[in-house]
Amino acid sequence: MSLAADIARKIMDAVDARFDDQVEVTADLVRIPSTRYKEAPAQDFMARLYREQQLSVDRWQIRLDDIRHLPGYSPLQQDYENTWNVVGAWRPTNPQGRSVILNGHIDVVPEGPLDMWQRPPFAPEVRDGWLYGRGAADMKAGLVLNHYALLALRRCGYRPAAEVYLQSVVEEECTGNGALACLQRGYRADAALIPEPSSHALTVAQVGVMWFQVKVTGHPVHVYQADAGSNAIESAFRLIQALRELEKNWNARKSDDAHFHDHHHPANFNVGKINGGDWASSVPAWCTFDMRVGVLPSMSLSQARREVEDCVRNAAARDPYLGNSPPALLWEGFQAEPFVLSGHEKVRAVLDAAHRTVFGKPLVDERSTATADNRFFGLYAGIPALVYGPRSKDIHGFDECVELDSVRRITQSTALFVAEWCGLETA
Repeated sequence: MSLAADIARKIMDAVDARFDDQVEVTADLVRIPSTRYKEAPAQDFMARLYREQQLSVDRWQIRLDDIRHLPGYSPLQQDYENTWNVVGAWRPTNPQGRSVILNGHIDVVPEGPLDMWQRPPFAPEVRDGWLYGRGAADMKAGLVLNHYALLALRRCGYRPAAEVYLQSVVEEECTGNGALACLQRGYRADAALIPEPSSHALTVAQVGVMWFQVKVTGHPVHVYQADAGSNAIESAFRLIQALRELEKNWNARKSDDAHFHDHHHPANFNVGKINGGDWASSVPAWCTFDMRVGVLPSMSLSQARREVEDCVRNAAARDPYLGNSPPALLWEGFQAEPFVLSGHEKVRAVLDAAHRTVFGKPLVDERSTATADNRFFGLYAGIPALVYGPRSKDIHGFDECVELDSVRRITQSTALFVAEWCGLETA
């Protein structure tokens, strides 16, 4: 690494000196519930952090009319009235180095039944070196470490010699429209770094993700003559079964995919939500289910949508009732393209050097069966976007947690990366 060893050591020590504060601030952010449509207070928190670091703060309301025409947009039939992004920008007077976006998302997934958590999900707790709480790992620890990585440089008497944009965005967990809105707003850089929990590895390939909802109708009758009606819930089960066969078909195609050919099960289908019926003694007249499917990089979203639609239509045709009353299929939420990192050799080399300095071993490349906001920068703006973050457990599950020593080290390598990639000037 070309960064002088004494400066690198000074930066790493600066991270260590403030790490207790960093953990406390992360816990404070976890305490703010920021499930979808409730992110505004947490975004206020992030804006205050950025202002304290004397960054210029841009806080704006996302408007669908500004982004719905852009590539990568995912439809969501919900109100955007209280949907805010926050960006803190450092702009040197005479930029000399290479600019960077440090991106992260503020939204967290629903917490589920509270009685299944060991402690309340928004009451963070440090236990055995791990910080517990909904969003602690995915990804409030990452958002805060971006801030403290930049702060470490300042505490050493330096500022980045190029522009740095700290982004706190919404909707990463359901559409990615928050990151898309940052592109629409005009934010660009020479690279992007996103500390999603990746267990210290670099994500070089990820599947696409699509959401859809199927609405099934039935013929209601009293259950004493149930065979005269048509049970919408049971019909939905048959459609789900057919989609499971399509899942097997897609996973069988992994042999043709350069990045997932040796993965045991890269294309995951998940029935995430189901509702139906009105009365236990009535044959149900309706049922809806929501499904998430993973799409291999060797497939296109249009091809995947066509195959899902054909699967549902053909399965319905075999159903005695649905053959004449076909289900409705609505594409809503994620329509995220698969993404394979390319043109990233220079920025990866800088991150690898920072990683080696902190961890004492080379950076490892991994692939992901999930999606992340890196796709927006890479696919639609030509910006190499690296996903590289701390170790976690049970994200999206009960008792989600992030390893604190891992957070500390990723903060150090992020600070070293910014110092080398952007260059340094005396504060």
